[in-house]
Amino acid sequence: MNSPASKVVRAACPHDCPDTCAMEVTVENGRAVKIRGADELPFTNGALCTKVAYYLERVYSDQRLLHPLKRVGRKGEGRFERITWDEALDTIAAKFQAIAADDPRAILPYSYGGTLGLVQGSSMDFRFFHRLGASLLDRTICAAAGAAGWKASIGASVGMDPEAIVDAKLILIWGGNPVVSNLHGWRYIQEAKRRGAKLVCIDPWRTQTAEKCTMHLAPWPGTDGALALALMQVLIADDLLDHDYIAAHTLGFDALAERVRDCTPEWAAPLTGLAAETIRGLAREYGSVKPAAIRLNYGLNRCAGGGMAVRNIACLPALTGAWRHPAGGALLSTSGNFPLDQQALERPDLYTDAHARPTRTINMSTIGEALLAAKEPPIRAIYVYNSNPVAVAPDGGRVREGFAREDLFCVVHELFQTDTADYADIVLPATSQLEHRDVHKSYGHFYAVTNQPAIAPLGEAKPNTEVFRLLAARLGFTEAALFESDDEIAAAAFKRRDNRALGLDPATLAARGWARLNLPRPFAPFAKGEFLTPSGKCEFFSASLAQQGLDPLPAWVPPHESPVSNPALAARYPLAMISPPARNFLNTSFANMPRFLQQEGSPKLEIHPDDAARRGIAAGERVRIFNDRGAFHAQAVITERVRCGLVVCPSIWWRKLSGDGENANAVTSAALTDIGGGPTFYDCLVEVAKA
Repeated sequence: MNSPASKVVRAACPHDCPDTCAMEVTVENGRAVKIRGADELPFTNGALCTKVAYYLERVYSDQRLLHPLKRVGRKGEGRFERITWDEALDTIAAKFQAIAADDPRAILPYSYGGTLGLVQGSSMDFRFFHRLGASLLDRTICAAAGAAGWKASIGASVGMDPEAIVDAKLILIWGGNPVVSNLHGWRYIQEAKRRGAKLVCIDPWRTQTAEKCTMHLAPWPGTDGALALALMQVLIADDLLDHDYIAAHTLGFDALAERVRDCTPEWAAPLTGLAAETIRGLAREYGSVKPAAIRLNYGLNRCAGGGMAVRNIACLPALTGAWRHPAGGALLSTSGNFPLDQQALERPDLYTDAHARPTRTINMSTIGEALLAAKEPPIRAIYVYNSNPVAVAPDGGRVREGFAREDLFCVVHELFQTDTADYADIVLPATSQLEHRDVHKSYGHFYAVTNQPAIAPLGEAKPNTEVFRLLAARLGFTEAALFESDDEIAAAAFKRRDNRALGLDPATLAARGWARLNLPRPFAPFAKGEFLTPSGKCEFFSASLAQQGLDPLPAWVPPHESPVSNPALAARYPLAMISPPARNFLNTSFANMPRFLQQEGSPKLEIHPDDAARRGIAAGERVRIFNDRGAFHAQAVITERVRCGLVVCPSIWWRKLSGDGENANAVTSAALTDIGGGPTFYDCLVEVAKA
């Protein structure tokens, strides 16, 4: 039994992961002493990943920022002195007021997945910047291309029930590494394997997941769309189709059949680097084994054709009728199942009510170029929270150059002094998940999870919502929406009249810590069609893409950088590079923790023995990875986990902890995807040499 000074608090993991775990925090005398996964939530099942299992080390780290700071050195030096909250807020308010008097669009918020909470990540911050009239931020850096491609075929981010996958007989794990990035979902896939399912991993790199699968296919980066077209060609040519499902629940089959007529496995083989018979065999297996499931993730959407690749893959289950079975179909994200009340959370009306001039939108994936070249007006102030762009944004040299502008007023609200914080004029201390209120949806399951503050904020740390309320008051704003409490925001997060939200009321969530969406068990979202597209069908032909001037049919979009699409560039930089997440980091959220830095050791570059031999590189040697955009250094790991012609740099390291002040984004491009305006991190040619 808990003592009077001891309690257990319901919490949620806030990080950018599909698992969205429910947690229990034991607090004694005001200090959190234990954290564990909640047993009752089926998806969490009492377990946390190794990163979050040590979360208290992060909360109580001696690196935590505990007081407001102002810069006293040059930008990038990271030299600051302590100031009061009043001085910090007065400075920010005065700067914002002066800039807004000229043109508020010269102010830009910059945030992403430091927390996925609906309260601390997408409520008061949006309201404040809408009311201020600031530029809008297009938050594209992870999933925008894939989400847009999926939407073109399916209509919304809805797919099969991840818990139902245990009954699948064939599972394609495409562009993801769930052993590292979807650990709780992997448990269900493992159970399917124990029941006899065949697991096929499609990934350029032989990941930890690929090693545990029945088969691994390693296409060249950026060629997943071509592979999917070839699978369609075989399904149609060999008549491995559900004609009744196609007739009742799809749009544009005849045009699709004509489009893929020549997209044979022999056509796809030189593009993907896979044998034609391997492609044909996979297609025939996918068309014959039932139920068959596809678990996509966002790795494959980080290339020039990433949006179209996801669109192509999303068409496959409709051809075979795999959607008929709860254990069949495909899943990219469950986020579209949650009936969020985004109008209530974000209050976009605060912009239209307060400002006559039209707004503008800045793509976060091109932040370096925006800071250096945006006009009408130039960006004069940036407020960074829930993100670390100097480390995570592509074309890192340009990003750092932009943040180094002495005339750019930069505010960073953070838990730690990140690479980006080193360029700030004002640094504000942020609360951790254990110190504030929030509520979470998931993009990997059907459960909403609540987060109650377990401990008081450390030092002078404040949550996002409180800082924006204080700034609103200093700027003289009076709208009631800018002063709502965190509890009021959490209570309004879901559309209560939506049938799916039954049971997601604040009282139920507070008592239990989590609640499942009101969806059938088992859940087969498109067993009877009812897709969320304009036609209500799976759209092989998309009128909405045509209206945007895009190809309305599934197509092959080659990478920006590859021997096929750019042979001249490939002659100078012959190695394709991808930079997937390091096992012990989550983007950069855990990349400064001593435990995980020790486990990662140093930046690594995996390279095939033949490629290493041609360059005279021995195992463990320091190598330089470079192209026209920049260079960084890493330790060579010689391995056949990568195919010849491919190098892999597990990421993302903080620049200042990497050993040379750079990371993989020194060489990545700010070019965007075909659909959705996403980044092309994995569309990158480099050369490697001994350092």
